Amino acid sequence: MKTIVATACCMLALQAMAKEYAASEGWKPLFNGKDLSEFTVEDGQATYEVKDGVITGHTAVPSPNTFLATKAQYGDFELEFEVKVSDKLNSGVQIRSRSRVADEGKFKVGRFYGPQVEIEAGPGQAGYIYGEATGRGWLSPEPTSKDPAVNQHSHFKNGEWNHYRIVAKGARIQTFINGQPIADLSDEEIFKTHPKGQLGLQVHGINAKLHPMSVSWRNLHIREI
Repeated sequence: MKTIVATACCMLALQAMAKEYAASEGWKPLFNGKDLSEFTVEDGQATYEVKDGVITGHTAVPSPNTFLATKAQYGDFELEFEVKVSDKLNSGVQIRSRSRVADEGKFKVGRFYGPQVEIEAGPGQAGYIYGEATGRGWLSPEPTSKDPAVNQHSHFKNGEWNHYRIVAKGARIQTFINGQPIADLSDEEIFKTHPKGQLGLQVHGINAKLHPMSVSWRNLHIREI
């Protein structure tokens, strides 16, 4: 019994130290862990809920892409989180994004757009950077190209929690999945139009045959750099 109590006390002490260290390094939780009062829902009809500190997005049919967007805006930052997604559901995290204030071709007023870090089951394109509703497609090299540096990969663990790290500083955006470097993008064009903006957790639109599916995020922390 004494050993169990001592072990529990040690774990609590380590957790407290970790929280103090994180705070000293400028890290802070992206949300309060209880509700979605710090977010707005953009574009689609997918639904989001919070349970035990986990944000889960549920698909809706019919619905375009839906985004749970932070009310706060971020420019240069480092973001870490864990994510788990249904194997056939595409998702992503928008960075430096915003809603359109005017129609532009097929993209209408209110469409949420900007750089997106891809989330999907492997082998696939998880971690690469897409220009959501920008008209540019992939911002990082096309993941299906012959360049071995951008081939589809299997660093994303299907059906499990996966750790993402995103570093955005100036025109450079770096991504990592489970400690493995994925994308290293320097794009002055997208930085010029999107130097700062909201973060957004995407639930992709799907057809009725695949519904219902979900994507979950936890341990979301950010620090501005």
